[in-house]
Amino acid sequence: MIIKKLSATIAAAAIALFSQAFIASAQYKLPEAHDNQHKELLAAQRPIAADIKLINTVKFIEDLRSDDILDNEVFSEYWESQLVNPYTGATIPDTKELDVSSYVSPLENIRVTSNFGYRPRFRRVHKGIDLGLHVGDTVRAAFDGKVRICRYERRGYGYYVVIRHDNGMETVYGHLSKFIAKPNDRVKAGDPIALGGNTGRSTGPHLHFETRYMGIAINPASIIDFENKTPFNGTFTFDRALHDKAQTTTVKKSTKRRVRSTASKSRARRKK
Repeated sequence: MIIKKLSATIAAAAIALFSQAFIASAQYKLPEAHDNQHKELLAAQRPIAADIKLINTVKFIEDLRSDDILDNEVFSEYWESQLVNPYTGATIPDTKELDVSSYVSPLENIRVTSNFGYRPRFRRVHKGIDLGLHVGDTVRAAFDGKVRICRYERRGYGYYVVIRHDNGMETVYGHLSKFIAKPNDRVKAGDPIALGGNTGRSTGPHLHFETRYMGIAINPASIIDFENKTPFNGTFTFDRALHDKAQTTTVKKSTKRRVRSTASKSRARRKK
């Protein structure tokens, strides 16, 4: 009986020792094979991992931008919600290249009813272009950007929106009937921002549309081909000297016409 128990114990011990030796041998050989397999797996997956990393990085940047964490001085300097032109005292460059390639028409149907320039009737410069519409028509953002102002001005723009764009320009949308966007909203070109109307100093339903750079009004028709709903070029060169000269020339010519007209009337009265 004792011999049987001893034999069984020895057999169990022998099996245990053999098992340990086998496991130890397997563990000793496993790392090399495992390492090779791991290297092959990494090599096969490296391009996919790189793509995923790139996609995640782009998404991370877009999320940062949407939260305004990545916004640069375009959306921080001279940013306020009261004045259409907040750039008083700012240093304005002589020239600036502006990317306008992402332009989207603010209205589905374009009909220019009044151009940019001096208006003898009102004795002031019309700083935008008037586009005909029906009350309630959807008005859309012309470029990517951020809404700076949504306000009401009884004797001027009526309900109006000002958007500052990534290229540094601003667009103004006047005589609206209802706001869709609100201040500090991030908008993409083509996003609905308001409904058209006939509010403020308006003679009929239309959209008063302005393009400005650092507060200086630029003739929208020098940037945009309204008939074809596209910019003339992907880049617009802002030239402060040319703009100032064009506006001054327009005012002087209009003033001269009024002076000549008045003089002619005076001579006619003297002849009588």
